[in-house]
Order: sequence, then C-alpha cells, then structure tokens
Amino acid sequence: MLEKYRGKGIRGAFLIFGMSDETFSINCAANIPEDVDKGWFMFFVTILNYSYWVSGSILGGLFGELIEFNTRGLEFAMTSMFILIFLEKRLKEKRHNSSLLGLGVSLLCLVIFGSSNFIIPSMILILLILTFKREFFMKAGETK
Repeated sequence: MLEKYRGKGIRGAFLIFGMSDETFSINCAANIPEDVDKGWFMFFVTILNYSYWVSGSILGGLFGELIEFNTRGLEFAMTSMFILIFLEKRLKEKRHNSSLLGLGVSLLCLVIFGSSNFIIPSMILILLILTFKREFFMKAGETK
C-alpha cells in the first residue's frame, strides 16, 4: 500500500493512519475508474471507514452493556473474510512471492509456536523479511 499512497501529500499520512482491515481490502481490490482521482477515492474510503470505527466504538462504549450479542460463529466469518481478501489479492498478482512468503512464515510459526502463539511471531517475521527484501517483493507483487 505504500506505493499506492506515495505522492498523495498530507492525504497519504491520513491514509496510513486510518488503515484498517476493511480499508485495506477496499483500497487494495477496488477497480477505480480512470476519470476518478485515486488519491481522493482512497481518502474518502479511509475517512468513512475510520468514522464508522470511531462512532461504533463510542456507541459500543456508551451502550455496550445494554445489548446482548451472541458471538458464536463470528470466528468463522472473520476467517472467511481474510481468506477471500487473500484470494482476491493473489488473483491480481503476476507472481506470488509475497503470498507464498505469508503462508510459509505463518505455517512455520504455527509449527514452532503452536496455534495459540503463532500470530505475533508470524507478523514480526513477515514485516522483517518484507522490510529487508522490499525490492524483491515489490517487483513480485505487481498486479496484472
């Protein structure tokens, strides 16, 4: 996303600050028409998602104890959402080095740390590899 946000001026800082899972998936997968400014499109997606998060958090803090909500099955929905985001991104890539890196590192950390403790080591290791091998993965992640 840093390449997509490059050159967006002060909007770029907010695009990075306001990043959420939903914002990432929309800004990453959106087919923005040629006559629409990509920077403004991503900015408004980000600001709308951010305002939804903030207002939802405020309302949840104020009225959360008044509402009973059964979260059974929510983990399945979240897992499904992330699988779909992954598959959508993978279909747009020319080469799949970054996708394979994410899967490989996650599986390795799953084996080493177990299912309760693999997420944080996976994210740290992926971040380090992508940081130090940035050029390799930026070329590999070019979309069709």
